[in-house]
Amino acid sequence: MPNKNAEPVTPSALLRQMFDAAVAAAQPALCLPPHLPPPPKGRTIVIGAGKASAAMAMALEAHWPGPLEGLVVTRYGYQQPCQRIEIVQAAHPVPDAAGLAASQRIAQLVTGLSPDDLVIALISGGGSSLLVAPGAGLTLADKQAINKALLASGATISEMNCVRRHLSSLKGGRLGALCHPARLLTLLISDVPGDSPMDIASGPTVADTTSCADALAILARYHIDIAAPVRKLLESGEGETVKPGDVRLANSSMAMITAPQIALEAAADVARAAGITPYILGDSLEGEARDVAKTLAGITRQVAMRGQPFKTPCVLLSGGETTVTLRGSGRGGRNVEFLLALAVALNDQAGVFALAGDTDGVDGAEEIAGALLTPDTLARAWAMGMNPRAYLDNNDAHSFFQALGDSVVTGPTLTNVNDFRAILIDAV
Repeated sequence: MPNKNAEPVTPSALLRQMFDAAVAAAQPALCLPPHLPPPPKGRTIVIGAGKASAAMAMALEAHWPGPLEGLVVTRYGYQQPCQRIEIVQAAHPVPDAAGLAASQRIAQLVTGLSPDDLVIALISGGGSSLLVAPGAGLTLADKQAINKALLASGATISEMNCVRRHLSSLKGGRLGALCHPARLLTLLISDVPGDSPMDIASGPTVADTTSCADALAILARYHIDIAAPVRKLLESGEGETVKPGDVRLANSSMAMITAPQIALEAAADVARAAGITPYILGDSLEGEARDVAKTLAGITRQVAMRGQPFKTPCVLLSGGETTVTLRGSGRGGRNVEFLLALAVALNDQAGVFALAGDTDGVDGAEEIAGALLTPDTLARAWAMGMNPRAYLDNNDAHSFFQALGDSVVTGPTLTNVNDFRAILIDAV
């Protein structure tokens, strides 16, 4: 494998370097400071929710010239040592009481402000679960049940967040409306396909174009049973969100400080430095993880065997968020599910290595970012008495790759720009 400008590395090591570069490019300390406004005449209140919100708060503190105060809620283990902004930890992906209490306190912080005040909202992926504030008549248990059902249904992230917005008292622009008449600046780190602001953490500070009827249709589409209070909230229209043009958001602005495309471009730079030509296939690939794997396996085989549409050596990069419809009882996540399905489809294709991981360091519910695939992955598994397809059928890809010693473990990355996939195809 050519490596003109750097010391030779193994294919697996090069893939890990690309993944690490993607994560590094999305660090708040790097991408947040250029978007900060001048201090206001009045108070500066910082609020936020998401896996990157604590790191965003720390970056803001380090570069803010005046007084400030506030509270952000992040995932357990993602806290950062802030001095003026309080960091609260709560559960993700299924919300808990700590998230509920933090959400109530955030709402109180932005109530009763003046036009001279500034609210800076730090919003990143994971905020949907962390900023949990049930809509009228709902309980935390209702929200937990809906979240679990949506996560297991195979619904896209956009569909899940549409439902979440309409079952919340803060998401779907409601938190932004509470900030009125203060000036509101929302700083966003995108973890969603297409970088739609209303889908990042379910859009707590931005207007929503979807409706209660849309949420009901999604729940029906995936045959999700809903409790009577949930149905009442949606069918009555009481769960309607803040719409474009609402005067309460007139003094609001936003900035996308980093996104999946930026992370993929950073990985592409690492590949070029190693003499490998990168091709970014897209930053918003969606669909069932195993279906996306079959499609990319077909492209990979054509490249490896025919040199079409790309010549080897090359690396195929993609981002986005796949989904998994749970059928088994194993330990899995969408990235390792994708990778195991890719392994099965490629059947130990010579010269092909791959890495799939979540840039937040957590794939599914495991503190494992993802895994690596090598040309002998299946052969090694069979030699250990492991049936790869059986593991896939049981949604047990974490167990599969852990047994092979091929898991990718990063610890908390303090950011989140969604999934990262890299397929390295060497000259055979």
